[in-house]
Amino acid sequence: MSELFKEGESNPAVLRKLVSKGIVVAPGVFNGISAVIAERHGFNALYLSGSGVAGAMGLPDLSLTTLSEVVEEVRRIKLVSKLPLIVDVDTGFGEVLNVERTIREMERSGASAVHMEDQVLPKKCGHLEGKKLIAPYEMVEKIEAATKSKSNKDFMVIARTDARSVEGIDGAISRAKLYLKAGADGIFPEALETKEEFREFSQKVGGVLLANMTEFGKSPLLSARELEELGYSIVIFPLTAFRGALKKIDEMYSNLSKKGSQKNFLNEIMTRKEYYDVINYSSFEDEDKKLRQKSKEVMR
Repeated sequence: MSELFKEGESNPAVLRKLVSKGIVVAPGVFNGISAVIAERHGFNALYLSGSGVAGAMGLPDLSLTTLSEVVEEVRRIKLVSKLPLIVDVDTGFGEVLNVERTIREMERSGASAVHMEDQVLPKKCGHLEGKKLIAPYEMVEKIEAATKSKSNKDFMVIARTDARSVEGIDGAISRAKLYLKAGADGIFPEALETKEEFREFSQKVGGVLLANMTEFGKSPLLSARELEELGYSIVIFPLTAFRGALKKIDEMYSNLSKKGSQKNFLNEIMTRKEYYDVINYSSFEDEDKKLRQKSKEVMR
């Protein structure tokens, strides 16, 4: 990790550098501890899904979360992780003026990039039916507002288009070209349905492209290597770890309610030592001891 970060270099600049060198694999995280674990496994960037934020609150992905709630989650993650973070800001949390504030808040909270979609509010998960799109000119206005509002030139504004499911692949390609012309730093084509569509989109649009490899959706599950060969620069796995954690939590609560004890699944959970290693517990204790010792020396 150390060679990626130069003294004084911003996270957005690091993300730009990573994108220029090859495909960036960004696993979805949903809180601070998941970000810490992802970083331990050698990823170079992270992704925060709007659906993940809502889901962790027990809510559906239907624009029910607020800007302040997403900002707070970004801050919590950035307190414990130094990795560049790509954030889902749905439709920008409103219209043009709201988009301007969204970008400023995302930068302040520590995000390195955002993606914003062209759906009508309230939006839907990109892999569900019944989506509605705003007019292309409205999305252009939002992109222009977003790019104008960023203070760090390396901060990335990625435009997501959900047009494939509404206007077909040609409509998605047409909108993507327009969004790049409006100043978007990259394009996120949501819910492409075949490997051939991923290839066609890349060939006809170009630029920095983000692929969404969410499970149980409309898109085929392609590997990072396949996507890189197709011309994609970033791949996200929004809810993979979240869904896995939920399934395991469900199993354990079920077991605990039936048995009244965790004895029969102790080998399936982290030990106290493993957990403390993850959160670097000993470093906090060491710091506390140093500060106490220093204060004693001052008081002599």
